[in-house]
Amino acid sequence: MANEARPCPCDIGDRFDYGGRGQEVQVEHIKAYVCKPGASTDKAVIVIHDIFGWQLPNTRYMADMLAANGYIAICPDFFVGQEAWKLSNDWASFNDWLKTRNAGKIDKEVGVVLKYLSEQCGAKKIGVVGFCWGGAAVQHLMLKNPHLKTGVSLYGVIKFFEDRSSLLHPTFFIFAGKDEFIPLEQVTLLEQKLKQNCKVDYEVKIYPGQTHGFVHRKREDINPQDKPYIEEGRKDMINWLNKYL
Repeated sequence: MANEARPCPCDIGDRFDYGGRGQEVQVEHIKAYVCKPGASTDKAVIVIHDIFGWQLPNTRYMADMLAANGYIAICPDFFVGQEAWKLSNDWASFNDWLKTRNAGKIDKEVGVVLKYLSEQCGAKKIGVVGFCWGGAAVQHLMLKNPHLKTGVSLYGVIKFFEDRSSLLHPTFFIFAGKDEFIPLEQVTLLEQKLKQNCKVDYEVKIYPGQTHGFVHRKREDINPQDKPYIEEGRKDMINWLNKYL
């Protein structure tokens, strides 16, 4: 488990040196990063960032990857202008910082983004993926938003929504085998609750030996034994979206 001094292990991994292929747009009161595929499509994916915010190159890299696989990808600023977490911040202040950025209170922004995707981009089938803080937001949306088709939650913090498991849409949960912030007992409990209560398709997958953030916060070349799992996680994410969008 994370200790009080550092309640989230999100500093594991790298900040990619990556510029992005998309562009920044203003969607009503929200700024967003948008990347579109070469061919026209009616399928879109909302990408929900982690605590490092919508401008993190790693998250834009993932959005561009989705666009390269045929999806309109949009990564909105779900902190709505509030500052993203910085590694130089004092971890002792993290919980107070987090209270003003609730992953379960993004419905207004999601509504604005869905309208934009439908009216400005011609999207008819829309899914959502999210990382860490964003992974918890995906679970929230899969429990309550009727307009989304599917979701992929990557190492979403279970404790935010652990009491609810009646998902509305097919959802894929990606977890790391050595995630100090999300113990495997929590993952097992989530699986049990989904088995009891969930009426839609779902999958919970644990990637052995991996740490929090591995799919988007680790460079493929950083450690040879991690590379297959990083690539597998990304491939699994795309395959799930391909199946349900």
